[in-house]
Amino acid sequence: MLELKNICKSYPIHHGKSERLILDHVNFRIERGEKWGILGRNGVGKSTLIRIISGSDLPQSGSVTSDMSISWPLAFGGAFQGSLTGRDNVKLISRIYGVDFHRTLELVEDFAELGAYLNEPVKSYSSGMSARLAFAISMSVEFDCFLIDEGMSVGDHRFHRKCDIELFEKRGDRAMIIVAHQVDLIRAHCDHAAVLDKGHLIICDSVDDAIRMYEG
Repeated sequence: MLELKNICKSYPIHHGKSERLILDHVNFRIERGEKWGILGRNGVGKSTLIRIISGSDLPQSGSVTSDMSISWPLAFGGAFQGSLTGRDNVKLISRIYGVDFHRTLELVEDFAELGAYLNEPVKSYSSGMSARLAFAISMSVEFDCFLIDEGMSVGDHRFHRKCDIELFEKRGDRAMIIVAHQVDLIRAHCDHAAVLDKGHLIICDSVDDAIRMYEG
């Protein structure tokens, strides 16, 4: 179970003279194995919400509790040490999560398709290369719940299909939270859905209801 209670988050605007409320007392609960989609327009706070769930950002008030292991947002390279090589980042994250480095490195070499760039500093990577590395490393850690931002889509159609097989087919028994502003990903992979609008997370009775509300 993962539960958010009364999560609030705002950001300063106009050079810090005022604040914009992004998340306004958001409540949300997901059980093991559930697939949740969160729809919202650009800029409404979807990425902020998923960072808070992952622990890479903190709310100003409210709480996040969980008895599941939660992934970082897939394709998010914010946890990388830019001065270290891709290989060294694999070693660092393997130690943090207690997974075998050599097995993880082999998986990353095969999946991310970075070639010699794996031995270059991550700060020299393009955003797409960082995304490939982050996704590949995340597949080496058997999380109970995966956080997915639609921005994870990098590379060509073949690479997209490769990601889909690893995540949605091989790990189809895991809980997932997908944030998106396009409905296709939500419709294809989710059995529950909500709409984030004006700081409020509106839980809907079905995925179709959420899509109708979002598109209405």
